[in-house]
Amino acid sequence: MRLCRFDNDRLGIVEGEHVLDVTVALDVIPPSNYPLPTHDLLIANLEQVCARASQLAPGAERKPISQVKLLSPVANPGKLVAAPVNYLKHLEEARADSGIHHNSQIIEIQRIGLFLKATSSLIGPGEPVALRHLDRRNDHEIELAIVIGKSGTRIQKDQAWNYIAAYTIGLDMTVRGPEERSLRKSVDSFSVLGPWLVTADEIDDATSLDFELSVNGETRQKANTRDLVLGIPELIEYASSFYRLHPGDVIYTGTPEGVGPVQPGDVITAEFEKIGRMEVSVTSA
Repeated sequence: MRLCRFDNDRLGIVEGEHVLDVTVALDVIPPSNYPLPTHDLLIANLEQVCARASQLAPGAERKPISQVKLLSPVANPGKLVAAPVNYLKHLEEARADSGIHHNSQIIEIQRIGLFLKATSSLIGPGEPVALRHLDRRNDHEIELAIVIGKSGTRIQKDQAWNYIAAYTIGLDMTVRGPEERSLRKSVDSFSVLGPWLVTADEIDDATSLDFELSVNGETRQKANTRDLVLGIPELIEYASSFYRLHPGDVIYTGTPEGVGPVQPGDVITAEFEKIGRMEVSVTSA
């Protein structure tokens, strides 16, 4: 199933070029009291929500996708986990380009590990990426994003696939400079997810997905997930060896070569095989 969040926190099933409004399906989520859970309630109850949404679909109001505002399909992730330099050609370009490395040593992912992005940086494709530091280079990075479906820690890689609820497209935007990655990649609006969730049962092989990013129609990045240095199960095993993963946690799996700067007025188009396509505008904060 393809599920989206749109307009004022409505829930929709995506069918072709239309959204079926199945917001009533959210009623199956058990109510919560203060202190509220630190995970995403929709993802924690995804199976029940999908079942109810399927029942509602035949009579649901249909709207053209072009007429709704798409929000991040995950509303409340506890963590945004990200994998740096997880494609060899991107590692090579990062080491060769001073505009990327800023005289900092670029270390292999196996040694430097993962990093966290602030959840306050999360937006959907219906909102613009807003650049704050216009005197510095701000780059696009397209990535496959994994949405964790259930709680787990010290997950072994042969069990990792059982912890994935869904997939979506991620843009890990970054302002270049000498500071730590987590700071430069946590600017408000610098973590984009969209255009919707594709539940794990819809993608039989996420290890071989073609994807592409263009800016104003010019192709910048084009690759396949088969080229990941640490694959999807390895990333889940690695992350969960340091901290417990919870429903709604998102893992950005890494970006390939071709990263480059964007400016206010640009339009980023990100497309993933078996997931879909989204357009994200760039503005200034």
